Amino acid sequence: MSAIPGIPCEAIPGHPDFVALATLPGIDVDLRYASDDNFVGRHVYGALDCAYLRRDAAEALSAAAQWLAAARPGWRLRVLDALRPQRVQERLYAELDGTPLAMYLAHPERGSIHSFGMAVDLTLLDPHGREADMGSGFDEMSALSHPEYEAEHLALGRLTPAHLTERGWLRRAMREAGFHGIASEWWHFDFGDRVAVRRDLPRVL
Repeated sequence: MSAIPGIPCEAIPGHPDFVALATLPGIDVDLRYASDDNFVGRHVYGALDCAYLRRDAAEALSAAAQWLAAARPGWRLRVLDALRPQRVQERLYAELDGTPLAMYLAHPERGSIHSFGMAVDLTLLDPHGREADMGSGFDEMSALSHPEYEAEHLALGRLTPAHLTERGWLRRAMREAGFHGIASEWWHFDFGDRVAVRRDLPRVL
């Protein structure tokens, strides 16, 4: 692992600057990298407990869930990834390094916003507990996942109005709470300015 100063992931439970996702009401948690249901096809977190966010991001996520519950009764947020330690980011990047798909992961030297506990990947659950159909899956590394191309895909029939409606609800809930989406992944949201996060906060190692 790189010699980067930060906080060991093992020190996060009980850390005053981090909040466990399990304590947030109305939030469902299904961390895909803590299972085999991810793009590498195996559990990459091992014994690490990664169901955390920094306090500011966690409080904003709770506000997003409350907004969604009020605006669309019965619907909830499902967290697919939250805190992603530096050592895990390095493993994931190694899987894609040297391929065109590497663009979907921050280079470990620069650092993923996930590794600061200030980014979250998520989707919507309907009132029956089913994930909304977003037109592409979580971590589906294709143009269909890019919000920047949605109008084009809609015109070509590759995405439907229903897909864009669900993505719109997710974005609205997260934006209402102060999160920012990115151009390449409908599921990813940052809290705070990326430059300031990387400059001012410690990484989780």
